Amino acid sequence: GQKTWNGVAILARKADPVLIRTALPGDAADHEARYIEAAVRGIVVTSLYLPNGNPQPGPKFDYKLAWFKRLRAHAAKLLKQDVPVVLAGDYNVAPTPFDIYPTRSWDKDALIQPQSRTAFKALVDQGWCDAIRTLHPDDPMFTFWDYKRQRWPRDAGLRLDHLLLSPQVAARLQKAGVDRDIRGEEGASDHAPAWVMLK
Repeated sequence: GQKTWNGVAILARKADPVLIRTALPGDAADHEARYIEAAVRGIVVTSLYLPNGNPQPGPKFDYKLAWFKRLRAHAAKLLKQDVPVVLAGDYNVAPTPFDIYPTRSWDKDALIQPQSRTAFKALVDQGWCDAIRTLHPDDPMFTFWDYKRQRWPRDAGLRLDHLLLSPQVAARLQKAGVDRDIRGEEGASDHAPAWVMLK
């Protein structure tokens, strides 16, 4: 964690996560707390917090796209190792127009830019299973509702939090969802937990 906006963690029930790494490879100068990876009961689990990228264009958006490129490179290596992997976290991208409520108010936001969506698609196309979209192809499955403009009461959400599964884990996928009711609790985060259940 950091005393700013950044921080990631992995918790396990009745197991001690075996820490593998605390930073995304590819840039030794990047000290933001955005990636952690551990083995939990035979599965490599990541917790990631991809940069927001706003305002765009600009250095923050460039950093987002560079981080995505590093993530794709590392994810490709994980796939080649032929081990079960879950890439879980806040990707700060709504992959398609279906993953955001009907609006034009976000058109200039980094979360839905073509470059952001292309980067996410390139990652998934390596062979990852987008668990929530796979099991819920016809439901928006929003995970984020901004505090502004009554977006939670209006269900004006975005799907920004994703669980990508390697083929070995995808074969064990039973259920996936979003605990959206938590978003409505007093003092809640603007994100709701996304989850998967595996055999």
